[in-house]
Amino acid sequence: MLALRPQDWKYTAAVLAVLAVVGCSSTSLHKAPVEDRGTGAVRTQSSVVVAPADAAPAKPLPGAENAGKPGYYTVRPGDTLIRIGLDNGQSWKDIARWNGLDNPNLIEVGQVLRVISPNATATETGVVTRPVASSTVTAAAVPAASAAANAATSPASAASKPVAPVSAAPVAPVATGGDDDVAFIWPTSGSQIAGFDEAKNKGLDLGGKAGDPVLAAADGRVVYAGAGLRGYGNLLILKHNNTYLTAYAHNQTLLVKEDQSVRKGQKIAEMGSSDTDRVKLHFEIRRQGKPVDPTKYLPNR
Repeated sequence: MLALRPQDWKYTAAVLAVLAVVGCSSTSLHKAPVEDRGTGAVRTQSSVVVAPADAAPAKPLPGAENAGKPGYYTVRPGDTLIRIGLDNGQSWKDIARWNGLDNPNLIEVGQVLRVISPNATATETGVVTRPVASSTVTAAAVPAASAAANAATSPASAASKPVAPVSAAPVAPVATGGDDDVAFIWPTSGSQIAGFDEAKNKGLDLGGKAGDPVLAAADGRVVYAGAGLRGYGNLLILKHNNTYLTAYAHNQTLLVKEDQSVRKGQKIAEMGSSDTDRVKLHFEIRRQGKPVDPTKYLPNR
């Protein structure tokens, strides 16, 4: 074994001290980056992102000044104009026209929409609409098809199915007699298989065979014909006056078009099983957009 002289011990200790310093410095320079799982970005522990102090405030959404006012509706996630129209007793085309929407497929969460006619008057008990006169349709597209989420319309929403533009033809006027004076009939002869439940079933489910006739429950105008409302399949919505709408869902075939006038008892569709697990007609009566129990408005069988 080689013996070290005292001066050699001093030299060896100095070398070891230098190596230790170099080793520590190397470890800190090659530290692994930290993954920011909130954004998916990779950064080192020392990197900090700070928003500019003079960042411009977000631009208010259209109609924000009307939020909360009677006759206006604030768009929520999952909304489409079809859904908003049904829930407010209106045609989606009218809502598009009242709000100057060039593309009815594009509405934003937080946007505030007029959902009553500009000619409407407000009272202490709610909103009362005046009789609707014939008007011209200016909407250029139908909101999302059945494959789409009822997407309101964030960028993540599913794309709408292309639909031919609607011609600018006069709209058939809605009946303007007594708004509560509507004598409904049963839309099919099928037996009832599910009753009204405000939380679970907003109408009646009526049984039958594929192809059975579906009849208009009262005189009215077709304000929607399509498959753009998830859970309803091939759907027709009729507007009878300024108070009542009826909806006919899960059809196999639709026999009438939007803006067409129909008569009570007219065959408007054929029963089917679109977007459901069996052949049936889901039938709703809506009073000022709110679902009501159809059995209270239909004659006894």
